[in-house]
Amino acid sequence: MEVVLLQESGLKLRTEPRAARAVIMLIVFLLIAALGLMYVKWWPYYHKALTAADTHSIGSSILGKPAAHTGTPTWNDAVDYAETYFKSVWKAAVLGILLGSLLQVLIPVSWLLRLFGKSNFASVLCGGLVSLPGMMCSCCAAPIAAGMRRKNASAGAALAFWIGNPLLNPATLVFMAFVLSWKFVVLRVVFGVLLTFGIGYIANRLMRGHESELQPGLLSSGVSAPEPASAPFWSRWMSSLGSMLLHVVPAYLIAVLVLGAIKVWLFPVSFGPAVVMILLFAIAGTLFVIPTAAEIPIIQSFLAAGVAIGPATALLVTLPAVSLPSLLMLSRAFPRKILLLVLGTVITIGIACGFIGELWI
Repeated sequence: MEVVLLQESGLKLRTEPRAARAVIMLIVFLLIAALGLMYVKWWPYYHKALTAADTHSIGSSILGKPAAHTGTPTWNDAVDYAETYFKSVWKAAVLGILLGSLLQVLIPVSWLLRLFGKSNFASVLCGGLVSLPGMMCSCCAAPIAAGMRRKNASAGAALAFWIGNPLLNPATLVFMAFVLSWKFVVLRVVFGVLLTFGIGYIANRLMRGHESELQPGLLSSGVSAPEPASAPFWSRWMSSLGSMLLHVVPAYLIAVLVLGAIKVWLFPVSFGPAVVMILLFAIAGTLFVIPTAAEIPIIQSFLAAGVAIGPATALLVTLPAVSLPSLLMLSRAFPRKILLLVLGTVITIGIACGFIGELWI
């Protein structure tokens, strides 16, 4: 009897420090996330909201003047756009990679699985709600979504987090209300909720029983291979960070350069009837990459140049939702069928938003 009590006491002593260490690591992760978001997102967006309220503008279009969208792609176009884009997003991109790597070593798998691990709508809802404070563009949120997947978050939860960051961004909705109109805000919220939670729900349904299709590093059962208990934190973090940089950054840089070069072809001011323009802008907006909230001045510039409301409204959801670089960044985190689902659904919803905008706004 005494031996049993001693064994139980020893197990309790070992368990309690482990639980306390897990809580401390979670607090450290949350502090890093909060301080990073305060510096990169929350404080700058507070000032930008004041500017939007006073001037009804948040700056010029990153695409430049719509009348200049002609000619042939050049290397200078690629470099100029990449330089402008990365000047705008580099802080958020660094934060996204940092949080995506730290998530894998600071938060216990069992805790993530409770919120995001099940293939049901509850995990999708949690993923979407957790995305709200992030306010990141699709490319900056992608490393965190990849980190969630490496820790066995369900496909739907990770997708809801990834898509919800740009589409349900509260700051962007505030900017939009001041710069465009409340009708644009209504369309963004309705279609943003539909995309964020709808795609997540469908993805979870498709992935039931197939979660073993995750990227390398997961066992055939879909469970993460256990990390050596003796491995120090710095070693595990450097391994996680190095893997993420290797698989994320090259595709990101190349895709931004390519899109910067061909932007002269993607967004013409006039290219046939409104129906054709809506289809073109829905596809182009889904593939193109922009910083957070850049869709607002882009839409504003197109409307000022005489582009019909339908094509401009199609960009309302397609430009921020996803992009070719972010899809490439997550190519190892999701099966191809899931990424094709995302691509096709965003284009379809963009077309629907364009037609509704043409009739309503």
